Amino acid sequence: MRVKLIVAYDGTNYCGWQIQPNAVTVESVLNEALKGLLKENIRVIGASRTDSGVHALGNVAVFDTDTRIPAEKISYALNAVLPEDIRVQKSEQVEDDFHPRHCDTVKTYEYRILNREFALPTKRYDSIHCYRHLDLEKMRAAAAVLTGTHDFKSFCCVNTQTETTVRTIYSLEVLRQDEMIIIRVRGNGFLYNMVRIIAGTLMEVGTGHKTPAQIEEALLRKDRSLAGATAPARGLTLVGIEYV
Repeated sequence: MRVKLIVAYDGTNYCGWQIQPNAVTVESVLNEALKGLLKENIRVIGASRTDSGVHALGNVAVFDTDTRIPAEKISYALNAVLPEDIRVQKSEQVEDDFHPRHCDTVKTYEYRILNREFALPTKRYDSIHCYRHLDLEKMRAAAAVLTGTHDFKSFCCVNTQTETTVRTIYSLEVLRQDEMIIIRVRGNGFLYNMVRIIAGTLMEVGTGHKTPAQIEEALLRKDRSLAGATAPARGLTLVGIEYV
């Protein structure tokens, strides 16, 4: 049977999701835990291959198994052997042809910025610290420019290899919860480093280094040098993936 997992993890101690030589990744830890639990050579397939240091509340993975353990019980057994910074939120059986990357999806990411004079040690793993005042209204104006279907060539890594750099952002919100500013973005897919570049760009707008008009120009000219810096990985969390 094919089993689908909803996986949450703190990415601080991992070199991203995808298996790499001589590196500990979320995928490799899941494979080893499942191999020990089910006594099979398991290889999970992840929906989103998050980068080193990026977190997730709802990444999706699937694997095939001959086990007689009910699919919905695998999450309980797996969590008993996984390290505490990885937890399966749900497990269920899916159709044998279900592939987490070959379906239409809506992905939601959040980027968290602690906006106060001094950093807080307890927030250091899932947010970045910015002591400068951030103008939320200007950030929201720039976010409105990026919402919709556009060519995001200016907002991805220069060496990104993909058939097209056109993506659709359904919503891009800039929220404040006390001293935490949250950039929440929903889209049909994201280019390499795209969300982190959007976050870094909106921060530069918030500090006054860039204007919303300059963000519109960067979008139209498809020139990476016109967008902002790539924000650090630790502030980014994959909140969830919806299959549509």
